[in-house]
Amino acid sequence: MAQQIMPLINDIPQLYRVYILSDIEILHTEWTKKWDKIKSIHTNINDLCQPLRLGIKHCSQDLIAVSFATVNEMASTDNLNQLEPTFMYTQIFKEILLDLGHSKEAIIDFTTYCRQNNSGSLINIDQFEKEYHTRSPVWWYTCPSFIYSMLNYALRLMEGDTIINMGFFIHDLHQQIQKLHQQQLGSYHDKSFIVYRGQGLSKINFEKLQKTKGGLMSFNNFLSTSKARQISLEYAYAASQITDMVGILFIMSVDPSVKSVPFASISDVSYFQQEDELLFSMHAVFRVGTIQQMDINDQLYQVQLQLTSDYDEQLQILTNRIRQEARGGTSWHILGNLLITIGQFNKAEQIYNVLLEQASGDSEKTLYYDQLGSVQSHQGDYEKAIYYYNQLLEIREKTLPSDHPLLANSYNNIGNVYNHMGDNSKALSFYEKSLEIREKTLPLNHPLLATSYNNIGNVYDNMGKYPKALSFHQKSLNIQHETLPSNHPSLATSYNNIGNVYENMGEYSKALSFYKKSLEIREKTLPSNHPHLARSYNNIGSVYDSMGEYSKALSSHEKALEIYQKTLPSNHHSLATLYNNMGSVYNNKGEYSKALFFYEKTHEILKKTLPSYHRDLATSYSNIGSVCNHMGEYSKALLYFEKSLEIYGTSLPSNHPSLATTYNNMGSVYGHMGQYSKALSFYEKSLEIREKILPSNHPSLANSYNNIGSVYNDIGDYSKVLSYYEKALEIRQRSLPLNHPSLATLYNNIGLVYDNMGEYSNVLSFHEKSLKIYEITARSNRPPLANSYNDIASMYDDVGECSKAYSF
Repeated sequence: MAQQIMPLINDIPQLYRVYILSDIEILHTEWTKKWDKIKSIHTNINDLCQPLRLGIKHCSQDLIAVSFATVNEMASTDNLNQLEPTFMYTQIFKEILLDLGHSKEAIIDFTTYCRQNNSGSLINIDQFEKEYHTRSPVWWYTCPSFIYSMLNYALRLMEGDTIINMGFFIHDLHQQIQKLHQQQLGSYHDKSFIVYRGQGLSKINFEKLQKTKGGLMSFNNFLSTSKARQISLEYAYAASQITDMVGILFIMSVDPSVKSVPFASISDVSYFQQEDELLFSMHAVFRVGTIQQMDINDQLYQVQLQLTSDYDEQLQILTNRIRQEARGGTSWHILGNLLITIGQFNKAEQIYNVLLEQASGDSEKTLYYDQLGSVQSHQGDYEKAIYYYNQLLEIREKTLPSDHPLLANSYNNIGNVYNHMGDNSKALSFYEKSLEIREKTLPLNHPLLATSYNNIGNVYDNMGKYPKALSFHQKSLNIQHETLPSNHPSLATSYNNIGNVYENMGEYSKALSFYKKSLEIREKTLPSNHPHLARSYNNIGSVYDSMGEYSKALSSHEKALEIYQKTLPSNHHSLATLYNNMGSVYNNKGEYSKALFFYEKTHEILKKTLPSYHRDLATSYSNIGSVCNHMGEYSKALLYFEKSLEIYGTSLPSNHPSLATTYNNMGSVYGHMGQYSKALSFYEKSLEIREKILPSNHPSLANSYNNIGSVYNDIGDYSKVLSYYEKALEIRQRSLPLNHPSLATLYNNIGLVYDNMGEYSNVLSFHEKSLKIYEITARSNRPPLANSYNDIASMYDDVGECSKAYSF
C-alpha cells in the first residue's frame, strides 16, 4: 500500500514526516532513499511510538509563528502597516488578554469549545477540566497532550476564537513565568548567558530572516529554548533534512540586567523535568545578528540573536505605534476592533453583542451599533447592517449638528450597505450626503474625502458609467498618494476598485496591473487567511478568465476559495461571486456541467441573501441561461434570460452593459434555433447599447460584431459577414492577448466564410492562424482544436487534396 501512496503524497508541502509500520523492514529500507519524507520504518508498534512522539515535537517546533521587522521597516514611523501583520496583532492580543479579567467559568467555556471543535481527545480534555488547578500552567503547556499544539496553531494562523477561549491560560502561563522570573533573577548575577533553539524555517521565511539582519525577529508565542546546544542542534539538523526547509540553530544571547519579556528556567515545574529548558513569555523580540552556514548543502545555518530590552529605542517606537493603533474604549472593545481588522467577524459579533447589552447610555451604544453594523456588512447580512447603522444614525441626528463629521461617517456606512445590496440610487444619495459634509468640514486632502470619492466611483462603476467612475477613483487615489504610506490597506482598496473599472471596460492588462498592486499590499499587511486577500485572488482570476488564461484563472479562484471556506459563512455574497467566476471559467472552457454546478451554487446563495430585484440575481439567471444555451436546452435558456431581463428592467438604466449582455445571449439562443430575424434583432439591441457606452476597442463590441456576422453567415450574406468579422478582428487584435481563444474562433470563422465563398487561398491562411492558437491552448480547451483540424481537412477535401485532408 505504501509503495502506491508515497509517490502521490511525498511532494505535498503540508506533509511533514512519514513513519511506516511493516512486517518486512529490509524490503522497505530503499524507500527512505527514494522518498525523503519517510523518516523511519518499524516492525512493531512499540518501536514506532517514541520516534513518532519525537517527530510530533519536531513538527511543533518548526511550526512556531515568527515574524520580522527589517531596519527599513522600523525606520518608517508613518504607519503600522509597514510591519508584518502578525508582528502587530500578536502584541495587541497579548496586551489585551493580559489586561482582561477572566471568570471562574473560563475553563468550562474552554473545554466545551474544545469538545465542540474536536480539539483534542476527550480523555485529555476531561483531564484538563478536572485537574487544571492541581497542576501549574507550565506543566500543562509542556505536557504532550493538546494545549501546546492548539495554542501555537491558533497564534500562527491568528485564530481569534481559539486565542480568546485560551485567554485565561495565556494569562496564567504568563503570570507563572513572570513570577518564576522574579524569583530566579538574582541567580543570574546580571551576567549575560546563552540559550539555544533548533528548528526549521520554510525557505520563504529563511529569505525574510536573511533580509532582517540588524532588524527584529519576533516569536509570536511562548518560546521554548534550551541550555544544551547539542539537543538544539539535533532539532535543527532534523529540519535540514526536509525538502523546502532550512534547519536553524538560534544562538540567543540574554542579558538579565535589562528589562525584557519575562523568561524562566522551568526544569522544576515542567512535564519534562530532565530537560534544561528556558521558557520565554509570548512575543519575545530579538535583534538579528550574524547568519552563518553550517553545512555544504545550504540547508543548515546558525543565527545569532540578542534579546531586546523593553527600552530598545526602535522597539519602543514600534510598541508605542502598536498601542496607538489599538487605542479607544475598553479592552473588550479594542479586542473586537482587532478581530474585525483581521477578518474574524463571528467572534467580533459575539463580543459587541455582549457589550451592547451592558451599555449604560447612548454614547456607549453608538460605539457598538457602529461596530455591529460593520460586522453584519462584512458578513453579508445587509438588512441587519442597515438596522444597526440606522440605530446609530437616529442617536447622532438627535445629538449632533447637521454638519458633524460623525454624521458623514454614518451616511457613508449606510451608503456602503445599499451599494452591496445593489440599490445604486440609495447608495449614491447617502454617499453624496456624506461627501457634502466632508467637503465642508475637512481639509482638501483628508483621507475620509478619498474614501467618499472611492465609494461614489464604485456606484458609477456599477451603473456602467465608467469614465465617471475612473474620475472619482482618481480623485481618491491622488489624496491617498499624498497622505498615506505606499502600502496602506486603503490604497489596496483603491487599486482594486480601479482594476474593477478597467476590467469592466475590457482593458484587461490595466485591470491585472491594478489588481496585482492591490494584492501586493494585502499580502504584506493582512493575515494569510483574510477575506480581502481572497477578494484579490478572485479578481485576478476573473481577469485571467477574460484573457483566456483558464488554468491561471482557476488557480487564483481556488486560492480565494480556500480562504473564503475558512473565514466566511457558507451563504456569504463573496462566495457567490467566486462560484460565479469559477462557473464562467468552466463555461469558457466548454465544461458545461461544471459551469452549471458553480452557477447553481451561486444562485442558491443569492436567492437566500439578496432582495428579489438585485442585479446580481439577474446576472445569475443570465449565466445559467448561457450554459443551457450551450447545452442545447434552448427553451430553458430563454426562460432564464427573460427572468434576467425582468430584474434588469427594474434595477438598471436602459443602456446598462448587463442588459446588452442578456440581449446578446438571447440572440445566441434564437440563432441556434434557426430564428435568424429574432437573433439579429437581439444582437442589434445589444450592439446599440455597447456602441453608446463602451470604449471603441472593448472586447464586448467585438463579440457583438462577431455574432451579427455569424447570423449573416447562416443566411448566406457573405459580404456582410466579412464586414462584421473584420470589425470584430480589428478590436480583438488590439485588446486581447495574441493567443486568446476568441481570436482563434474568429480566425476560424473567417476561414469558413472564405471556404463558403470558394476563395480557398484565403481559407488556409485563417485556419492556420486559428490552429496555431488552439495548439498553444489545447490543454485547457481541446474540443476547438479538434474542430480546427476538421475544418482544415474539409477545405482540403473541397479542393480535391484527399491525402492532406486525411492527415488532418
